[in-house]
Amino acid sequence: MSMLAVGLLVSLLSGCRILHNPVATPVVTTPQSYVASTDSASMGDRPFQTLFADSNLIALIDTALARNLDLKIALQRITVARANYGISQGALLPQVDAVATAGLDRFGRYTMNGVGNFDTNLSDNVTGPSLIPNPTPDFFAGFRASWEVDIWGKLRNRRRAAYNRMLASQEGRNVVITALTAELARLYYTLLALDAEGEIIRDNIGLQQKALELVAVQKSAGRVTELAVQQFRAQLLGTRSREGRVRQQIIETENQINVLLGRYPQPIARGVSIRDQQLPASVVAGIPAQLVRRRPDIRQAERELEAANVDVAVAQADFLPSLNLTPYVGLNAFRPSVLLSPASLAIGVLGSLAAPVFNRRLLKGNLAISLAQSREAYLAYQRVILTGVSEVVSNLKGLENYRDVADLQTQEVMVLRQAATTSDELFAANYATYLEVITAQRSVLDAELALINTKQAQFLSLVDLYRALGGGWQ
Repeated sequence: MSMLAVGLLVSLLSGCRILHNPVATPVVTTPQSYVASTDSASMGDRPFQTLFADSNLIALIDTALARNLDLKIALQRITVARANYGISQGALLPQVDAVATAGLDRFGRYTMNGVGNFDTNLSDNVTGPSLIPNPTPDFFAGFRASWEVDIWGKLRNRRRAAYNRMLASQEGRNVVITALTAELARLYYTLLALDAEGEIIRDNIGLQQKALELVAVQKSAGRVTELAVQQFRAQLLGTRSREGRVRQQIIETENQINVLLGRYPQPIARGVSIRDQQLPASVVAGIPAQLVRRRPDIRQAERELEAANVDVAVAQADFLPSLNLTPYVGLNAFRPSVLLSPASLAIGVLGSLAAPVFNRRLLKGNLAISLAQSREAYLAYQRVILTGVSEVVSNLKGLENYRDVADLQTQEVMVLRQAATTSDELFAANYATYLEVITAQRSVLDAELALINTKQAQFLSLVDLYRALGGGWQ
């Protein structure tokens, strides 16, 4: 095929180019508001440094962002996605190779080349270095290229899919940052809650130790039996065993934090007690429509959906003909002595147009897979939006409900402490039984621990709400 013919063919096919455009990303409807509030402000827009008041927690998050291994893995995935995007860009351009080849052929006497070369050497026009030797060497030094002309936009769609997956990988990094920030905050407040539980238990151990000593004195005076002493001792032993479990939970929680920080076990610095930690004065969530634009896992799912839709367009274009050009330019001769001569310059091009005809099962299978993956990506996109809205509503309600629970439990603790004091006084005056004293002490311990758990639940709801709103990755 001549250069002119190839040029005309490319121009003709480019002029009647038919692009297989992917379908647009469908819009997923969301509620107008979370809890009847249409305030557009959202705490998810706040940096974690302004949301969390504890400087120790902020320092832990900063350290994790610099050293966490999951985050470093996410960065490598971004590098891979960028490389794939670069590969897809390169596919649009001709592939040019520098080539140097050498060959040797001995043609048979009764072959076309053998007879032709012999007859050519008899011509008066062929003399000196133009004479064809037998065996015949073949030397070439130059450039060869191969280029698939993107008639149907298939290569550009592949580049578009790679670009969306690169953006999805960047959103995936933001997902890791958001999850890392939230998990560190959850573990930190859990650690503060365990510290408070340990303090409560140790205080109760002191009170129960004094009660045991008192009942032992009364047993010596004949006012109570050995059964009372055994009951008080059993209660004290049970409370001490609780303390041991809390110490182990503290160690495990500290080590979980250290893993997130990318370091070996060591003590974790804490701030004030969870009983003195303050929740933000106001918590605003914005509107669900903002969540779709803000939350990184939703944005990642959207990019994955766009890439899957583009893959469908690529699979459809595979059924159409493809145009490939293979030009070359270089020096070609059968004698090394004349290889660098200007007369040895050789230029050529080959164009081919190929279309699948028989046994197209592979292409049909690829199209079916792409369609199924596109539907799966759309369902995943719907699911992550649904999950996000549900998480926001649950944690908004959690903050409200746990605040009410904490107020009631605070009053309960005050009443039970007074009841425990009263029972001690009545027992000393022989107006109450030792079982009433034990019950009062146990009730105070359980109520104080329950209040700490509720306080912890408040902060965990705050952290989960911040994560659900897409906060923490700025």
